[in-house]
Amino acid sequence: MRKLALSLFLTGFMALSSHADTLKMQENAPDRYVVVKGDTLWDISAKFLRDPWKWPQIWGMNRKEIQNPHWIYPGDVIVLDRSGATPRLSLLKAEQYGTVKLSPQVRVEAEADQGVPSIPASAVSAFISQPFVMEEGALNDAPRIIGAQEDRIVLGAGDQAYATNGKGDTRNWKILRPGKALKDPDTKELLGYQVEYLGEAHTVAEGDPQRILITRSSEEIQPGDRLKPATDAYSFRYIPHPPAVSILGRVISTYGGVSEAGQYATVVLNKGKRDGLDVGTVLAVYKKGNVVDNIRLPDSRSGLVMVYRVFDKVCYALVMQTHRPVNLLDIVRNP
Repeated sequence: MRKLALSLFLTGFMALSSHADTLKMQENAPDRYVVVKGDTLWDISAKFLRDPWKWPQIWGMNRKEIQNPHWIYPGDVIVLDRSGATPRLSLLKAEQYGTVKLSPQVRVEAEADQGVPSIPASAVSAFISQPFVMEEGALNDAPRIIGAQEDRIVLGAGDQAYATNGKGDTRNWKILRPGKALKDPDTKELLGYQVEYLGEAHTVAEGDPQRILITRSSEEIQPGDRLKPATDAYSFRYIPHPPAVSILGRVISTYGGVSEAGQYATVVLNKGKRDGLDVGTVLAVYKKGNVVDNIRLPDSRSGLVMVYRVFDKVCYALVMQTHRPVNLLDIVRNP
């Protein structure tokens, strides 16, 4: 894979080069670094670069390669080559370098489960596995919880309930509830609806209505809540990189209803696929400058966010660095 990546670098189009500028190395950047369990690509990049999102630039990666970066594992060695005009990183695999000895069977498991993630998986796992933003009316045709025989209006894990029948042979469900509307603060366009994830259920008796068993609940479940097949498959296999286009957006929501977000908190941005964002995009966060004596002061940069889930009109981003809380309506743009 490394040879392939390097070959593509030599022959491929440097899609990111138009956004590349001078690489700024950390003053104490190591000549070699042995990857350890718990590292993220962001962490590793920050050991070498002042701007971690320039990871593709120092590897000479094109945009296609950004989408399949999981070829770094604990025990691998990253080597910094300063001999050329531009610093370059290269990779020595663990078995090549002799730092780790694994049987083939164990190695397969390691490659499947322990590749270095881009960002802390624990910070985004819930947001990756659940559908939190939907278009208007997306749940209108979804099966609906009717109620329970005991006339209970609040349900939880272990309860059985009846729901309208779904299409197909789905038996495992996610329980969802449409949430607040997400509107663009500048254009007032409706961007979608946040969806509240309430729990999971399993069909125990098919029919119309079908009988379901609620197997997990994170919040109270009520009649009228909707079911969606629990078939979402998503994996985060991208690396930090700058936007391919010019981005100017805003923070329009923070998870949990809080008005301030710190490191590793999730925020919702009013930009998505249609604006040219993709997973792994890094954006800078700015506070709008105050007005003093009728003079607006410059916007001040307060942190960095990394996009990890993209919908058509909005996206989720993780706060990677911040020296001030990230607030609603903060500005995001190219770093």
